[in-house]
Amino acid sequence: MKTRYARIIVIVLDSVGIGALPDAHDFGDVGAHTLGHIAERAGLRVPHLAALGLGNIADLPGIPPTEHPRAHYGKMAEISRGKDTTVGHWELMGLKTDKPFRTYPNGFPEALIRAFEQETGRKVIGNIPASGTEIIARLGEEQMKTGAWIVYTSADSVFQIAAHEDVIPLEELYRACEVARRLTLHPEYMVGRVIARPYVGRPGAFERTPNRRDYSVEPHGETVLVKLKSAGYRTIGVGKIGDIFAGVGLSESHPTKSNDEGIDVTLRELLRDDVRGLLFTNLVDFDSKYGHRRDVAGYKAALEAFDRRLPEILGALRPGDLLVLTADHGNDPTHHGTDHTREYVPILVYDPHRAVEGRSGRDLGVRETFADLAQTIADNFGVGPMPMGTSFLPLL
Repeated sequence: MKTRYARIIVIVLDSVGIGALPDAHDFGDVGAHTLGHIAERAGLRVPHLAALGLGNIADLPGIPPTEHPRAHYGKMAEISRGKDTTVGHWELMGLKTDKPFRTYPNGFPEALIRAFEQETGRKVIGNIPASGTEIIARLGEEQMKTGAWIVYTSADSVFQIAAHEDVIPLEELYRACEVARRLTLHPEYMVGRVIARPYVGRPGAFERTPNRRDYSVEPHGETVLVKLKSAGYRTIGVGKIGDIFAGVGLSESHPTKSNDEGIDVTLRELLRDDVRGLLFTNLVDFDSKYGHRRDVAGYKAALEAFDRRLPEILGALRPGDLLVLTADHGNDPTHHGTDHTREYVPILVYDPHRAVEGRSGRDLGVRETFADLAQTIADNFGVGPMPMGTSFLPLL
């Protein structure tokens, strides 16, 4: 089969939801609307996203629909039981998750902590949801005195272990993460990721080092990434993608530290001539820096910063490329608590050839599952069909 698009570029704006799903009541998220509430509370100036058709998807204050959207537009519903990063990304690539990973808003169970302490030979301090920089500022001095592990979690399903590199050698930290990974795979705990978080410095001036290491759960089935790679196509992950999929189905992985770096790496990869396949980018700052911290102004600024760089991305595309902008869940910064929110995600699909010809984008409607994206990718490259999802390739 001849591919319609030689390259598909998927950029996930992590947590940029666009309104509560019908089952939001099951998750305590009735009324959540990440984009809508940011636009309502803080105002939102994103002219380039608006030109693609963002305001055609939903009623967003200050972002009216455009008569001639440059991209196809719509929104997608999540059918997996969960609202975290891993489950959302897995569904985007064609996997439904019926049992969500567990989160620990009150810290991990005492039995799990005791087992971890016993196997690693060190005590645990912390065991609370926290920001990584905040918890090492608070407990780093105590760790230097006692040699205990700093264990913490977040609104995501993560077991994070912080250790001062001068107190606990890196190899010991990594071995402890392997212990935690094994323990948290038990059905009663089922944590999505274990993360090593080493740091250095002295009280008042601690700094995390680049020696972070993630221990992720492998996807429970075959994603479209695996199908593409098996068929000889390139599958390039940028940002957290490598961690989310535990490297499975990726031919290359390029971790990044910020939205701007993620865009820079994406632009660099777009300039390559040897790539036919999927370029898959996650931009995490919306979620990690602003959504969880309920920072409306910061989230607004991050969206506007992405919008300012969007013309660079569009300008780097070639005939034969297809750009997809979407998200993996919501994280309404006006909502209660600090957790993700159960929302639809927007989808904007931009074909540079169509745009040059001046043709307006079409309404893709409300897609029944994130997996419609995976089915579309599989359809384009002739590696399907996927077990679920409906391809929207014929609509493009």
